[in-house]
Amino acid sequence: MRSFLPSLGVAGALTACLVSGSALAYATGQTGHSGKDSSLTCASSMCHSTTGAKPTVTLEGPASLEPGQTGTYALVITGGPGVRGGFNVATDGSATLTAGSGSKKVSGELTHTQPKAFTSGTVRFDFTLVAPSTGATLTLFGAGNSTNGNNEDTGDASNTATLKVKVGDGGDGGGGEDDGGGCAAAGGVPLLGAALLLLGARLRRRDA
Repeated sequence: MRSFLPSLGVAGALTACLVSGSALAYATGQTGHSGKDSSLTCASSMCHSTTGAKPTVTLEGPASLEPGQTGTYALVITGGPGVRGGFNVATDGSATLTAGSGSKKVSGELTHTQPKAFTSGTVRFDFTLVAPSTGATLTLFGAGNSTNGNNEDTGDASNTATLKVKVGDGGDGGGGEDDGGGCAAAGGVPLLGAALLLLGARLRRRDA
């Protein structure tokens, strides 16, 4: 009985992954493993072994947007076992993510509907992001899994990526601190003039 209980824990961890390796895993995608929470990724959750060659994962798209603008992005997985791939993307802030072909939105995050086959060593998941209506600096978090397609949890590998997106002024407030300094410097001019007038009046009284 003692040896059976730890096995249940391992089996539970294996179900939390990006691409199906067994009947218990999520072939239709999984959220919460984008790397936004550094303690929850495909590798850290033990959903796939790390014995496979680690892929390169990148997030492609504009690094700056205007408030309310829609940007086109993609998570790209290159290398690794390179048979099938899956992904999970999330963002902080109030940006809105929209799933592309072969993807879906779950609880504000994006994941695949089915594992996607690699082509020439690469698999790509497209999506869009609608920027918030005010200035901000967002972070896109993405995880990609490269599997060997053996329908087991062995021989696969994953990686993560991030991308900073500046919206408008980036949330800097338009440089208000610089304006304040300018006003303070200009305000010193009338004060200096008043002091000189007072000094001149005193000197005239002494001469009289």
